[in-house]
Amino acid sequence: MSSEFSRRDFLRYTGATGAAAFVAATLSACSGGPASTGSVGAGSNKDLITAVIGYGNDQSWDPTQTASAFAMAGINHVYEGLLDTDPITREPYPALATALPADPNATTWKFTLRDGAKWHDGQPVTADDVVFTFERILGPDNVLTGNFFKSWLQEVKKVDDRNVELVFKFPFPDAAPRLTIAKIMPKHVFSQAGAWDQAKGGKAVGSGPYKLTAHNPKSNTSFEAFDGYNGPRPATVKQMNWLTIVDAAARVAKISGGSAEAQIADNIPYANVDQLKQQGLTVEGGKGMNHMFLMFNTATKPFDDVRVRQALHYAIDKQKMIDVALKGHGTASSSFLNEGHPDHKRASVVYDYDPEKAKALLKEAGVGNLTINLMAVNVSWIADCLPTIASSWEAVGIKTTLEPQDTAALFTKMDQFQEYQVVAAASNPNQFGMDADLILHYNYVPGGLWMKYAHWDGTDDAEKLFAMMDEAAKETDKARRTELIHKYLDFVAEQAILYPVVHNELMTAYDPKKLSGIRAQPYPGINLLQAKRT
Repeated sequence: MSSEFSRRDFLRYTGATGAAAFVAATLSACSGGPASTGSVGAGSNKDLITAVIGYGNDQSWDPTQTASAFAMAGINHVYEGLLDTDPITREPYPALATALPADPNATTWKFTLRDGAKWHDGQPVTADDVVFTFERILGPDNVLTGNFFKSWLQEVKKVDDRNVELVFKFPFPDAAPRLTIAKIMPKHVFSQAGAWDQAKGGKAVGSGPYKLTAHNPKSNTSFEAFDGYNGPRPATVKQMNWLTIVDAAARVAKISGGSAEAQIADNIPYANVDQLKQQGLTVEGGKGMNHMFLMFNTATKPFDDVRVRQALHYAIDKQKMIDVALKGHGTASSSFLNEGHPDHKRASVVYDYDPEKAKALLKEAGVGNLTINLMAVNVSWIADCLPTIASSWEAVGIKTTLEPQDTAALFTKMDQFQEYQVVAAASNPNQFGMDADLILHYNYVPGGLWMKYAHWDGTDDAEKLFAMMDEAAKETDKARRTELIHKYLDFVAEQAILYPVVHNELMTAYDPKKLSGIRAQPYPGINLLQAKRT
């Protein structure tokens, strides 16, 4: 990771701030002002899907540098990778490429581009665009998606206008689903001066089934079917309008009642599930990696002591948290990976609720009269979980102060290396993929900001973990690789540097009388590539 990148850059790219995005003047067909979210999409127009996204839409739309839930969901409808993955099964399928790799264990993969594939401006998709995109991803300044490729991908070469070759550092079968992260972008558009800033601000020119027609960061983004698309998942409706509504009550109101404007909404509060079901809506949950974690500042005593970190996890009454804050829609973590993940196995250390063990570990570490200021992001469901943490820690003799705050403010304090102690925040690497290597690289990467915030980067234990991760990534025997994955997951659990407390379910609601083909995602956002108006 480039050390020159500031926290502001990182947060903008990863969608963690709420700063207004720069909207490029060159965004074609962008309306002159914010669209009304109270008029577009209402009524019985069967050529239109109106969706409500419960996350901000004022963050980066650059596919190579974003983790914004809204932007990533939209990007999946506008852009394509060489391969893409089903949003639920995550099985890879040919997108811009014509076929899956013949030999997953080969160290070079050759792809032929789909004949007749076009950009939304009518220009043909070529091998130059593929090389251009991967050079961006593998470049020294890529602080996000590059972490998912640089360890195993050496280079991408042009063979001719319709053929490319990916050269690996070692065989890496997980590369097939990983390629969906690398959304191919047109060189003739984004190689121009200032174009990357325009991409961050919402300029999108892809080869996918939908093209952007308007982008208003504080209200909505609209799409229309791209007539020139000839790929495997064509548009199912002529138009889509996605509203950004972070306020939970307003979001629920948009899909409630007989005159509901929207047909689908994500990020449904647990308290509203029964109400919406009674109105005839289908409300479904997606279980995955979405979790609340605790991160410790190991440069501040006594959090440099693993026994203290473990004690604080053992002390939390997770079932109470699940029952009260999550209304039953959660699972206590038994590994860094969620239960249900193909590589999940109960870790060597599982932090089942055990206040007596917590007290014993604190005593063994020589820690008494501990006072903790717990900083946290002010995401609603995280805030709901905090009182349980406080009461649990108070029960084992730890005086606890809760400090939920705006995400940008919290990260500013960490970037300045202020004397913070413990941080509670949310994370979900499933936006990018499912494999264990990817999930760990989201937080645990040499030189990564999370590791710097925890003051763990460069320690002997961190180097040991990264070596274990590298060994597993290079192993081609599936059984042996799984064994090595479990080995480093055990180590992550034992160290408890940045570790989940609970994994929670994400809820999606839709009107089955108006929409079909909907599947709830276990990560933020929606996917409407197979949805139809009924």
